[in-house]
Amino acid sequence: MSVVSLLGVEVKNNPAAFDAPYEFEITFECLEQLQKDLEWKLTYVGSATSSEYDQELDSLLVGPIPVGINKFVFEADPPNLSRIPNNEILGVTVILLSCSYDGREFVRVGYYVNNEYTDEALIAEPPAKPIIEKVRRNILAEKPRVTRFAIKWHFPYF
Repeated sequence: MSVVSLLGVEVKNNPAAFDAPYEFEITFECLEQLQKDLEWKLTYVGSATSSEYDQELDSLLVGPIPVGINKFVFEADPPNLSRIPNNEILGVTVILLSCSYDGREFVRVGYYVNNEYTDEALIAEPPAKPIIEKVRRNILAEKPRVTRFAIKWHFPYF
């Protein structure tokens, strides 16, 4: 049985400019007192072909956690463009919101993200190097993929 259950994630400021911060309102329930903090992370997948372009946008320790329903807003900076290949900036990618306890991931929420121009001329003839000020990001917030992992919540682990 999981000691912490994710109840919901609301994606804020969506759609937004590519270079706008990400904002998530996270609601979770804690069923018993935890000895350690929860670690939340947001990862941007920079390329479909190689994990070398993945970027951890931010991580946040939350604690101490009271028993009951908890809610907070997690903000993260946008990805560093210099670490994404130019031909991977536009189109569909993924962001991963994950939570770990004592170094063990127990939930991951994945979202597809579509990065596209809003200007018709740029859509018709995109430049070789994307004009970031003209790129809009749209997180497909209605269709998250939630993966839960069973972990041992307390010592001893055996």
